[in-house]
Amino acid sequence: MELGTLFNFAILLFCGLIFAKIIRYFKLPDVTGYLIGGLIIGPSVLGLLSADAVAGLSLVSDVALGFIAFSIGSEFKLSYFKRVGMTPIVIAIFESFVAVLFVTLGLVLSGQTLPFSLVLGAIAAATAPAATIMVIKQYRAKGPVTETLLSVVAIDDATALIAFGIAVAVAQTLTSTADVSLVLSILKPVLEIAEALLGGALLGVLFTVMLRFFKVQSNRMVLAIAFVLVTSAVANALNISALLTTMAMGAVFANLCKNSSEVMSLCDHVTPPVFMMFFVLSGAGLNLAILPSIGVVGVIYVVLRVMGKMAGAWFGATVMKADHNVRRWLGPALIPQAGVAIGLTVVAQQVVPQYAEVVRAVVLCGTLIYELVGPGVAKWTLQKAGEIEPGQ
Repeated sequence: MELGTLFNFAILLFCGLIFAKIIRYFKLPDVTGYLIGGLIIGPSVLGLLSADAVAGLSLVSDVALGFIAFSIGSEFKLSYFKRVGMTPIVIAIFESFVAVLFVTLGLVLSGQTLPFSLVLGAIAAATAPAATIMVIKQYRAKGPVTETLLSVVAIDDATALIAFGIAVAVAQTLTSTADVSLVLSILKPVLEIAEALLGGALLGVLFTVMLRFFKVQSNRMVLAIAFVLVTSAVANALNISALLTTMAMGAVFANLCKNSSEVMSLCDHVTPPVFMMFFVLSGAGLNLAILPSIGVVGVIYVVLRVMGKMAGAWFGATVMKADHNVRRWLGPALIPQAGVAIGLTVVAQQVVPQYAEVVRAVVLCGTLIYELVGPGVAKWTLQKAGEIEPGQ
């Protein structure tokens, strides 16, 4: 008997509830329980959710990432940047590009070709904000490290696209026999980012204007949900970053609307089951079978990316004379990596097709490790920074 999609939704929710309860005995974040629970019920272990079922529930991921991006964007208030200046932007640039540098150099020194090393190294720039945001929300973390972390993981999406665009352009120039415009190849991701920011900004203005006609809280919540969904849909239709577009929409809305905090609070009543299903589904999509296939290249990628993120975040924070805790504890919280990185592997397969299988295997393996370890590390760093209150 085929029970269908609704039953699969129920499995995701039951699994999330049970494993969140279990993982708390180990004093780990709920999101780690969601991921482990998803891994266990997924195709790699018990197979309660088949690979086809996981693929068929991709809509959950689109909706969850839309709300996560909207939430991050709402933190981008001009009052915050007037207070901290360019610090988050500089840190995001350094943590992204130093990670690229470390991984690329490590691969070249191990004997890999330069085009392959550049492309795989560029993917190291990407950071997944979702798991980090969930840890911050669960433990109600507050302080300079948390503030900076929220800004950096948002800006990171743009810096990762730029780093990848430059690396791909150089790799294509090195491998292609045809004439390839290096300048146009580098400009392409910059234009994509500009389109995403402009589109998101316009929708943010429209959202703010329409909100004036709806005073009842339930209607405002419905309108917010509608705008998150339509922004993600428009971005996907235009083939631009849905994360950046929705972040931009949230940022413009937060700066134009005096009641933005109230609207964000209303969204918080809707999103917990969506986020729970998203992370259980993410865990179900992790594949244990790829672990033996990554070899030396995978070890270099996994280790040097973390070292690059930590060194880059420390250096950027030091240059900008950021708070001591930011310099010391921000880097380890940037470990998680997921959706954006996996998406970049599709482009990488077109640029260096001879290495397509290795690139995908390494990134997927990295995702498996980073997503399972990252939330716990994020909690630990925020505790060390003194931004999670005892008893939370």
